[in-house]
Amino acid sequence: MSNYRIIDRLVLDSVAERNALIAGLFARPASISPKYFYDELGCALFCAICELPEYYPTRTEVAIFRDYRQEIAHAAGAGKQLVDLGAGDCCKAASWLPYFQPWRYLAVDIARAPINKALSGLAPEFPEIEMLGIVTDFARALNLHADLQDLPATFFYPGSSIGNFSPEEALAFLVQIRGHCGTPGSGLLIGVDAKKDKRRLEAAYDDAVGVTAAFNRNVLAHVNRLLGSDFRPEAFAHRGLYNEAAGRIEMHLEALSNQEVSIAGRIRRFRVGERIHTENSYKYGPIEFEALLRRAGFDDIRLWQDAKQQFCVFYAE
Repeated sequence: MSNYRIIDRLVLDSVAERNALIAGLFARPASISPKYFYDELGCALFCAICELPEYYPTRTEVAIFRDYRQEIAHAAGAGKQLVDLGAGDCCKAASWLPYFQPWRYLAVDIARAPINKALSGLAPEFPEIEMLGIVTDFARALNLHADLQDLPATFFYPGSSIGNFSPEEALAFLVQIRGHCGTPGSGLLIGVDAKKDKRRLEAAYDDAVGVTAAFNRNVLAHVNRLLGSDFRPEAFAHRGLYNEAAGRIEMHLEALSNQEVSIAGRIRRFRVGERIHTENSYKYGPIEFEALLRRAGFDDIRLWQDAKQQFCVFYAE
């Protein structure tokens, strides 16, 4: 029998979710939450993005993990609970299991299917590790107190996903993680994309082949299925722009013509050039993010970077 189980703690108010999506589309400027990127096609397209030559974050983080594996493992320590936030297919955490040697692995994600599939494969490979999949929307609120034992835990949040939060939201989220680190020896291993040349950043979010554009436009097809709306994804252009003042990449969909879209029985008119804001990805200098960690209550902080200082990996207790 496989040594894993799934606990579904996801509580969604479908009416409220639908109303919030509609309200965002009728707002000026319009917006769509990035969580709607990840239907089945969106997940596949994002995996393809991670393999693109322009998209440096994934391979740079992987290289840092490879080059400093022993140092990071020593800093984090072994034999703890490993909490994988936004686990997805669990592949990033899986590479750490032989080094962290956790006695317990908690894969946390909003999507049940990927973690269930991943754990069904990992559990036989690591029979000595108790494995638990927790289905929840931790971006709304992180509450794993009922699932964690009163023993040290390492929280793992790779991929610079922290950049999808505004700095204020990121601080609040880090405070929540720190609140789960009450047992001595607990800490956070997190990947953070660094600020860099505007052209380098924009190329990563607007690749030459157009995979990111397809990923961004696909959100409209997903919205059509959810709301019965009639967006024409091909009628919108992908825009990936670096807002240097705000320190963030912004993703937008820009109307290529004046058009009318039926949404939940109402008409939303988009002028040519009008944009729908779909995602932010904040970038941080190393000192800037260390300060954010300290404000959240962490005080013993280690940093690793690649030679070009494009990406940061922090371990904080």
